Amino acid sequence: MSTDRITAITKANQPLLSFLSIWEEHRGRPDIGDFAFGNPQEMVIDGYPAALANATVPGDKNHYAYKFSEESSRREVAAYLTEWRGQQFDPDDIAMTPGAFGAIATALGTLVDVGDEVLYSDPPWFFYEAMIIAAGANPVSVPVRAEDHDLDLDRIAGALTAKTRLVIVNTPHNPTGRIYPPSTLAALAEILTDASERFGRPIYLLSDEPYSRLVFSGNEFSSPAAYYPYTLISYSYGKILLTPGQRVGWVALSPDMPGREELRSDIFMAQIAGGWQFPSAIMQYSLPALHGLSVDLDELERKRDLFVGALQEAGYDLQTPQGTFYLWVRSPDPDDAAFVGRLAERGVLVLPGSTCAVPGYFRITFTATSDVIERNLPVFREAISG
Repeated sequence: MSTDRITAITKANQPLLSFLSIWEEHRGRPDIGDFAFGNPQEMVIDGYPAALANATVPGDKNHYAYKFSEESSRREVAAYLTEWRGQQFDPDDIAMTPGAFGAIATALGTLVDVGDEVLYSDPPWFFYEAMIIAAGANPVSVPVRAEDHDLDLDRIAGALTAKTRLVIVNTPHNPTGRIYPPSTLAALAEILTDASERFGRPIYLLSDEPYSRLVFSGNEFSSPAAYYPYTLISYSYGKILLTPGQRVGWVALSPDMPGREELRSDIFMAQIAGGWQFPSAIMQYSLPALHGLSVDLDELERKRDLFVGALQEAGYDLQTPQGTFYLWVRSPDPDDAAFVGRLAERGVLVLPGSTCAVPGYFRITFTATSDVIERNLPVFREAISG
């Protein structure tokens, strides 16, 4: 990778790097309320250690050999997706990856060339821009609608050019928690279809769906793959299981994807060239057991409601997320980094919105225990009152 690209990547992530120094300084304190990242703050869910332990027992001499996307893993994921999504997924259209990180890197390595444009929404997951730059493409961001955090379809349509190769949609959305409804996804599909015809080549869509099982009551998840044939799906098990350190996920082609045979081989070569983007043997063997596991969604929803109710009562401006485990909150101080710094001095860590390219907000992750949340709510009340 060129020095210029490294410099651009560092510049894009400078707000995050600055915050990480604060996080490292404070997170070891015994009294800290850490709401910055989606790390587990209590013991792993029942069944997870056993799933991995059972997968370590060798069935033959090749148990620990080099692994690509194992046929058993692909069949498992395809059957799971077919039952879950109501579309017939082919095992050959599933590529196993080390989490959604690996899936996104593989999709970029497969589809984009130097000088292509990749479009995504602001606020984004903070590594989209860096990964796009690393792939040699140009990042183009479009803000979501302020009033409801839905995709701004008019702005997306206006941002598409002959250089646009890929559009990334993250639903449920980190950090706002918005789930894009079928009406939005159908309209987006029409926009992308028209633009692809106008520019003479397909614009692909990467549906980044690591939170697609983290959906709260009264809401339903829909995948863009059900509306637009040129869709790839990226997924990670680290969110629903709250085990981000164990890297396993996949990238899947939509069942309606044209030219799938060529893309299958291109994805395989992108995984190899991208630094062996395949999960470990143990993580692949554990999949059948992992599919039946989940964090306690009812408890997560109770923590969401506890946080949202207390913050709104205190005067914070935020919307109730439909999914994920994040709250996207307007900072009382337009200088979000300064406000986050004041919270850190009081023993509370949250992520400044500037790390997600949208200053004036901050993100709360509510994976902490209810006791930790309740203990730190007074800090939020004190901070907003000065």
